[in-house]
Amino acid sequence: MEDTICAISTSLGVGAISIIRVSGQEALDIVNKIFKGKDLTKVKSHTINYGYIYDGEKNIDEVLVSVMLAPKTYTKEDVVEINCHGGISTTNKVLELLLENGARLAEPGEFTKRAFLNGRIDLTQAESVDALLKSKSDSAREVALNGVSGSLGKKIKNLRSILVELLANIEVNIDFPEYEDALEITHSNLKPRLTEVLETLKDLLATARNGKIISEGLNVAIVGRPNVGKSSILNSLLEEEKAIVTDIAGTTRDIIEGSATLNGILINFIDTAGIRETEDVVEKIGVDKSIAAIDSADLVILVLNNNEELTDEDKELLEKIKKYENIIFINKTDLERKLLFNKDDFTIVDGNTKEISGLDNLKKEIINKFNLEKIETKDMTYLSNVRQIDLTKKALKAVEHALANLDELIPVDMLAIDIKQAWDLLGEIIGENYQDALLDELFTNFCLGK
Repeated sequence: MEDTICAISTSLGVGAISIIRVSGQEALDIVNKIFKGKDLTKVKSHTINYGYIYDGEKNIDEVLVSVMLAPKTYTKEDVVEINCHGGISTTNKVLELLLENGARLAEPGEFTKRAFLNGRIDLTQAESVDALLKSKSDSAREVALNGVSGSLGKKIKNLRSILVELLANIEVNIDFPEYEDALEITHSNLKPRLTEVLETLKDLLATARNGKIISEGLNVAIVGRPNVGKSSILNSLLEEEKAIVTDIAGTTRDIIEGSATLNGILINFIDTAGIRETEDVVEKIGVDKSIAAIDSADLVILVLNNNEELTDEDKELLEKIKKYENIIFINKTDLERKLLFNKDDFTIVDGNTKEISGLDNLKKEIINKFNLEKIETKDMTYLSNVRQIDLTKKALKAVEHALANLDELIPVDMLAIDIKQAWDLLGEIIGENYQDALLDELFTNFCLGK
């Protein structure tokens, strides 16, 4: 935290502008060593200053330098951003000069990590910054932006305020029973406050699935035996020739992925190799990958041909996908029906890839399966990743345990153990208490310039 760090904040490549960000106590002094123009240590905060970057007497580039003084910056430290001409050579040269003059190359996500450690943002906001950078749909962007504003953090802090107030009064009741100004915590007045926390946690978890869908999208595996039309379906859904389509069984030997949006939600379609018994080593690897894709998918679409009787491979696949969210897509409905099977436990959709509207019903069923039409993104507070959901579930269990003990008339001072556990767990969500290993893991996923 005492080092002055720097990194390229824009994508490295040919472009009009590149930005190199510098943050730390010596940010102004280090940039001043290579900048010819105004003395940056004397300019006003939040100003843009014209000049040149020099390597000794050699002019490197014409630049604009933004100066932002602590604490009103992203990291709450002095921040300088050098806007130079885009291009790999120029950008790298400016970065090299900063490193030679005392700055250290930032670790992935270190600017945002410093913003968190310096108290500018909580951990949910930091995670939302990462989600915003990686968002691939308007819905994901809106939810991430909501998180950056601190909406989830505020809700968690409100819950912790209720819990810490209860804990404080319980402690006062125990240690200073003669103190009359403190609220006496009894079973009757404790229950409504804990129930309020319980209901809020349940609401957060009830919408968590939506938050995860919006942030990460849905993984949809298209499976079936060879030559049933999986690749044609993928190409039609993506509206591009992503997969090779032939009449030869086993053409697709590896997983092919592509993305599309339905109702603003990113859908990651996975076309798998045809599942069948085979002696071909390469094809067998593809079949194994197909089976693994079923286990990791949010939705499995099993493709069966309308004009073919059910095979042993089809029967095995039908049995396998019963425990997963599934859709049976009966392809080639323009041909004579020969397919007969027990349709219980499955969602059935008919269609074909010959007509423009042949997959419309499939798209509608995907939307219905996950209520995509009803997912709202504006002004919604979502738990949007596994870490947040897991901690909230644990906090909920602690509150449920406290309420169960309360109904058993367990002494109030014993209930404080569960209340304290819930308070600690909610603190982990926003980063009020954390482990260094957790921060390292979270921020490693960020890009260098953020």
